[in-house]
Amino acid sequence: MLATRKLESYVAVVVVILDQITKALVRPALALHDSLVVIPNFLDLTRVHNTGAAFGMLNSVEFPFKAVVLSLVALVALGGVAWYAATVPLGDWLARIGIAGVLGGAIGNLIDRATVGYVLDFVDAYWNGWHFWAFNVADAAISVGVVFMILDIVGVGRSASDPV
Repeated sequence: MLATRKLESYVAVVVVILDQITKALVRPALALHDSLVVIPNFLDLTRVHNTGAAFGMLNSVEFPFKAVVLSLVALVALGGVAWYAATVPLGDWLARIGIAGVLGGAIGNLIDRATVGYVLDFVDAYWNGWHFWAFNVADAAISVGVVFMILDIVGVGRSASDPV
């Protein structure tokens, strides 16, 4: 069974590696809140530290052992996603690739949270003064993975003869 899930393993590992490499490049290049314009009026690299959950939720909330608590919550969620991944049929390739992206992204961000107490975000996309939340490779993999899973749910990538 593990041999039949090689592609998912590769996707997850590549996401973790790319995520950690990009963060390793940003750490020495940018101080906290420093920016580097990539595409004027659209995309900057801006170093921010997310001490909260997704999209910065709980970022401004402080409580004892916050990094440990959020790491444990992420670890439990990661276990749940991994368990779910093992139940997805091999024929649901789009869902399986999506789950692999989610797993790789969750692992990448968990590495940050467990080692430095925050997740390093640095991609700052904006338009006319409106900024999307800063994100990283792991966050992008999670988002794309969820989109793939939704596409699988609505039947994209299946033929009419495939079971629902």
